[in-house]
Amino acid sequence: MSRPHLLIFFILLLLQSIQLRSQPTSPSAPPQCALNFTALRPFLAPPLPTDDASRCGLATQAVTFLLSLHLAATSSFVLPPTSSSCLSPLHDALPYPLPASGCGLSGLDDLLASPGCGNVSTLADFDALVPASSRQDIDANCDRDLSAVPDCTACSTALSKAAAAYLLPGSPNAGNNNSVTGCVQYPSIYAGAKASPRGPADPATAYCLYQLKANPPQSRSSGASPLVYGVTFGSLGAVLLAAVAASCFIVRRRRRRRQRRARASAAALAADSRSKRSQAMESISASTTLIKFTYDEIKAATDSFSRESIIGRGGFGNVYKGVLRDGAEVAVKRFKNCSAAGDAAFAHEVEVVASVRHVNLVALRGYCIATTEREGHQRMIICDLMHNGSLHDHLFGAGECQMAWPVRQRIAIGTARGLAYLHRGAQPAIIHRDIKASNILLDDEFEAKVADFGLAKFAPEGMTHVSTRVAGTLGYVAPEYALYGQLTEKSDVYSFGVVLLELLSGKRAFVSLGEGQSFVLTDWAWSLVRRGKTVEVIQEGMIEPGPMEVMEKYVLVGALCTHPQLHARPTMEQALKILEADSAPSPLIIPERPIPVVSNLAEIERSASSSGSGQLFSPSGFRSFMHANEDAALVSPNET
Repeated sequence: MSRPHLLIFFILLLLQSIQLRSQPTSPSAPPQCALNFTALRPFLAPPLPTDDASRCGLATQAVTFLLSLHLAATSSFVLPPTSSSCLSPLHDALPYPLPASGCGLSGLDDLLASPGCGNVSTLADFDALVPASSRQDIDANCDRDLSAVPDCTACSTALSKAAAAYLLPGSPNAGNNNSVTGCVQYPSIYAGAKASPRGPADPATAYCLYQLKANPPQSRSSGASPLVYGVTFGSLGAVLLAAVAASCFIVRRRRRRRQRRARASAAALAADSRSKRSQAMESISASTTLIKFTYDEIKAATDSFSRESIIGRGGFGNVYKGVLRDGAEVAVKRFKNCSAAGDAAFAHEVEVVASVRHVNLVALRGYCIATTEREGHQRMIICDLMHNGSLHDHLFGAGECQMAWPVRQRIAIGTARGLAYLHRGAQPAIIHRDIKASNILLDDEFEAKVADFGLAKFAPEGMTHVSTRVAGTLGYVAPEYALYGQLTEKSDVYSFGVVLLELLSGKRAFVSLGEGQSFVLTDWAWSLVRRGKTVEVIQEGMIEPGPMEVMEKYVLVGALCTHPQLHARPTMEQALKILEADSAPSPLIIPERPIPVVSNLAEIERSASSSGSGQLFSPSGFRSFMHANEDAALVSPNET
């Protein structure tokens, strides 16, 4: 290039540079929300929730999941102040509109920009608040594939322990407990970001920690010709058919070999056990990830089922304390009078317990099926050992109950959470049928664990109730279930109300006083509530009692849950919301109760003579009465 051309080239560059500098700069784009809402797309698998409570729950869990991703990338629990509003992107990311209430997310931006739990805003703050021992416990239980039920349960238990000990109300460093970024969410956010080896976006981790189901993988479109697809899927189909044919051949050959061995066996007991073993029993090992213990392992763990190892007795058999080879302490539930014909019932309990996982439900570790010449047919389930026993032990065991109000409150809320999960979180819904104080176990931190699903029933979707043979414990069974066999989720609500009144009063649900007299806790509590003496239900001399208005609210919830008319009871979700609320709803209306079927003539005459302004009529047509004179007929436990 000649010098004149070179000079002209440099002049043009200079003019272009001046022109670019003279142009006004365009305003910078507004800052984006720091949460990665795109990561939610793989975790909104159908069927999507249809009721408002489930939709709000999914939205809240989605925010917790996104905060875990943010913590993994930035080591911060909070968003930078320059981040724009996250509420609109959340609405766009969810495949359904939020309810009119907004699910409490209207102030989402303020919650995300400020520490939701005390002063914990960074990973370093969390490490300073939660001791290394507790974090090591979280890492040990959550640093694994969480697709297995026992592994997920162990991880959830470790998170609950950390929250109860260092973050939730009652702990030394209690902080805020809102439903989005509160202290109860921080351990899950931490576990997904730092403890889980695959991160929060792993499908098993997302489902275990945040209840987000991953979408099934979909085929990707490409430019391949239909011939390629035909050859590919045709080959795959041929391979599958060949595999199925080979499997059928192998299964048939093995089955014939087993039949020949059975016919040739001299042991009649073993042959009978093999021939009668139900298909349901054989499907347990194939459909669950539970550990199948051998009979010798359980026998060694329980010191040959010694009497000293017995920690509980019941109509089904005994419960033994055991120590496994790895040092883990377990509870072994050993069924008595077993035969191969009863394997279906055992399979039902294993199926129910293994299908649910929640911090307030007892986790199943494994099971054992065996047939021995000396002991006969054996069936056992193995659960984690609860060192604090059951609620019944602390309320009615040797000595006076010494539980403070914060402990009782934690047990009540934990039990309600476990039952609410069975009714709404499990698919299909599960009705427990035998809620009582002895089936509420307590872990080292007195966290309630609902146990013993042996009587549980699946509630078919779309059915309002199930008619079944009555099962349960005297004093805890709902009237409509005891009289007509009508089983609904509100049957569990009634039983929960009885347990709640036991927890508050320290009195048993049903006490026989002799000479044909008995004391029913629900009637006694209602007689005090309707006379405005709600406080007298609370156990006298309770150590560290709580605020009077809060304890009164719990008594009213117990009275409402044990209403004899099914329609008057709340759902477990509604009862849980009232218990968890900072204050009682105003007003908390409890419908009047009908005249009991077993009322004597004097009570009925008093009711008829008092008809007037105090008389009410329930929707179902039963006449009820509202005066205090008839309360003298109710026997107070303090007078007996």
